[in-house]
Amino acid sequence: MKPERSYIVCATPRSGSTLVCHALGETGVAGRPEEYYEALRHSGRPRRPEEYFLGVEDQSIRDHLGERGVGAEQNPRSPLWSRAAYDRYLEWTFEAGTTPNGVFGAKLMWGYFGDFVSLVRNIPAYRDVPLAELLPTVFPNLTFVRVVRANKVRQAVSLWKAVQTATWREDQASSGAISVEDDGAPPYRTFIEEHRPQLRFHYRAIDHLLAQLLIEEAAWDAFFEHAGIKPILILYENFAGDYETSTLNLLERLDLTPPDDFNLEPRMKKQSDSINDDWTKRYSELRLGTEFDLVPVPVDK
Repeated sequence: MKPERSYIVCATPRSGSTLVCHALGETGVAGRPEEYYEALRHSGRPRRPEEYFLGVEDQSIRDHLGERGVGAEQNPRSPLWSRAAYDRYLEWTFEAGTTPNGVFGAKLMWGYFGDFVSLVRNIPAYRDVPLAELLPTVFPNLTFVRVVRANKVRQAVSLWKAVQTATWREDQASSGAISVEDDGAPPYRTFIEEHRPQLRFHYRAIDHLLAQLLIEEAAWDAFFEHAGIKPILILYENFAGDYETSTLNLLERLDLTPPDDFNLEPRMKKQSDSINDDWTKRYSELRLGTEFDLVPVPVDK
């Protein structure tokens, strides 16, 4: 059964979309926005770290990702996911992402948009629907929410760090140490985690990811322009700066009313740290240093 209303959070990796979706989900009236459509058509799974660097010839990037990937296990694919019968999976997402008031929420990254369109068009009812009309046809009474991060260098640095660690979010409530017995992990997992190579600054990796992020943001621009859509625009830096007020404002723009006992407290742990700060500074100085004398030498008169 389809929901009565829906919205999609449109974003790029490390743009702050997880924080926005977490805030909306915590209200209890704005669906359960998760990345249900985070799957490549050929695998039914999210991108692996090395897939962020397809076409890049720098072997040192792949070598480092390969070292860090020892013992890593790919997330299992949903048993409902099928290229040939994607309608069943779509129906499941409606059930999983809809709150009792009939509101459905989901998040969609541009990196999965093309694959999602192809999968939806495998469903006969949507096969011939033009792109501009496709998502509003699939999702009833659809609103688009776009999350953008202003500082793209920090976004690219955050993505490079996340790709190396395969860690995309951490809730403060679960950030304490968990023993091997508690999480059921095999004994070798702890040894592997403790002996992984250190996180490594890599200028060309960050530069590639920055270029890809800019391309994906431009692709969202093109899609909204083509479809004649004016999404609700959320700037991550502003949203994070006043979390509760920003959440209430977004609910209002979605024409949703928070519960009377609404009390929002962010449980997500901020993942930016001194490493992010250091790498952002190093990347910026290296990039600018190729074009400018950062500290001009005084000329004697």
